[in-house]
Amino acid sequence: MMHFIRSSFCLAAVLLAGSTFAAGIVTDPSKFETTSISVFGVVEHKLTLNVDDLKQFPAHQISETQVAGQFGGKPVKMKGVLLRDLLEKAVVVSHHHNDVKKMAIIAIASDDYKVVFSLNEIFNSPVGEGVMVFFEKDGQPLAKEEGRIALISTKDIRTGPRHVKWLKEIEVRRIVE
Repeated sequence: MMHFIRSSFCLAAVLLAGSTFAAGIVTDPSKFETTSISVFGVVEHKLTLNVDDLKQFPAHQISETQVAGQFGGKPVKMKGVLLRDLLEKAVVVSHHHNDVKKMAIIAIASDDYKVVFSLNEIFNSPVGEGVMVFFEKDGQPLAKEEGRIALISTKDIRTGPRHVKWLKEIEVRRIVE
């Protein structure tokens, strides 16, 4: 009897785990695919940019970086524009020097996944040198599974949590008055 109960419990656990993992699989990535991003919020100039627009940034602002461990464990080269360069083009509104300490940048995907950075983190720490809005991986345009435009924080110890596929929006928000 105990064996039957234990076996039934194990089977139920496996079935529940299976349904959980199945729920995390995207069966139709094309419904999340984005072809442009918008930068808005506390900025002087709202931006709407597609891949061609991102490629038009000055050559010194388009960079390639190699990230290991994120994509199946093998290093990949990504090409894109640093988030700080996009924010400088949009011009973050700051009336007092302390305003920048009270702002957050929210990267939002079309599947509603969101990650947050502080403005100080982007402009006043080594993290900002590695937050990239990218459009190529290993010399190829991003696939539908990634979205045409994505964001990653390459200086994070674990890059997965702040890797935004299907990047849709970048919002600059004042979070404290």
